[in-house]
Amino acid sequence: QVQLVESGGGLVQPGGSLRLSCRTSGFRFDDYHIAWFRQVPGREREAISVIRDSGDFTLYRDSVKGRFIISKDNAKNTVHLQMNNLAPEDTAIYYCAAKSDWPFDWKQGEDYDYWGQGTQVTVSS
Repeated sequence: QVQLVESGGGLVQPGGSLRLSCRTSGFRFDDYHIAWFRQVPGREREAISVIRDSGDFTLYRDSVKGRFIISKDNAKNTVHLQMNNLAPEDTAIYYCAAKSDWPFDWKQGEDYDYWGQGTQVTVSS
């Protein structure tokens, strides 16, 4: 009965912002690390960011540092991804994923236990 449900995607102009949410249920939220991935059809899935179960440690891929920020709301079992200064190359389907252990290779999707269904982000003028 594990669920990860993304929301907040949509169409935005270059330079604009979106805030994605990953609402979870069916597992102990405080024991899991949550990551955001994105994928363009025909290309490899790439890790964007991860937040530790404690909420006190985060990692980002270089291309989004300074533009994106990940955060954790334990009261709502939800992780957010604030995306600022978006560019066309950010267009992709965005997924959230959960992993119980740390340390692990946060960029390897195969290491994650649970995945959401994805939400489309399109950046276009």
